[in-house]
Amino acid sequence: MRVSRVLRAAPGRLPVLTAVGLLLLCALFVGPGTAGASVRDRARQAMGHHPAAQPRIVPRSEWLTDAGRGPPARYAKRVRAVFVHHTDTPNDYDCADAPRTIRYLYTGQTESRQWDDIGYNFLVDRCGTIYEGRAGGVKRAVVGAHTQGFNRGSVGIAAIGTFTKGVPVPEAMTDALAALVAWKLGLTDVDPRSKVRLVSSNSLSRYPKGKSVKFNAVSGHKDGYYTQCPGAALMAALPGIRKEAARLQDR
Repeated sequence: MRVSRVLRAAPGRLPVLTAVGLLLLCALFVGPGTAGASVRDRARQAMGHHPAAQPRIVPRSEWLTDAGRGPPARYAKRVRAVFVHHTDTPNDYDCADAPRTIRYLYTGQTESRQWDDIGYNFLVDRCGTIYEGRAGGVKRAVVGAHTQGFNRGSVGIAAIGTFTKGVPVPEAMTDALAALVAWKLGLTDVDPRSKVRLVSSNSLSRYPKGKSVKFNAVSGHKDGYYTQCPGAALMAALPGIRKEAARLQDR
């Protein structure tokens, strides 16, 4: 090996910093418990990071003709939690019509409720297609309008459909939710199975303004607000989504 030849050829002459660097490389890539792992995986684990691959996300320009309109997006410092929703719309839609449903939701929220944009950061249809919702950039910590009191530092993901007790949640949808959760929380190295603390910004939520509340990193809308959203069936699917998202982060 080249390093060993250098050491043999010039004993005692290797600069101290170079020697230390070689030892650190040894500790990083040949340390205990790394047998069988790739160099990339060992480096990532050594840094304490657990990123996941970004799933395919359909841009908002695919469902909104004038995708750039509206006021500038607001941003938090980082994303710490995900709130899962359902849209309370019919389940028997053709997936090719999902953009039409999203436009309907957008119109209802921006015109009837006079919001500046759709409230959800992302939407997922029953075939597992993920759509960009609120404007501002899918990789950034965009402040949405999805869970009153806890919009800052969280992401709102809406499952297109109605998932009350006994309604089947399509596997393609839960797989897509897990992939999106794994990627988005992985950007800030949040374990999807962990607990996180958020501070209520609005007393109309379940908690008074200023109260620090512990949530699952992947929670349902009803955990932060007085609602039945995302429905009993989707709430029951959250433990499996957390587990799969953690697996995708190699945890």
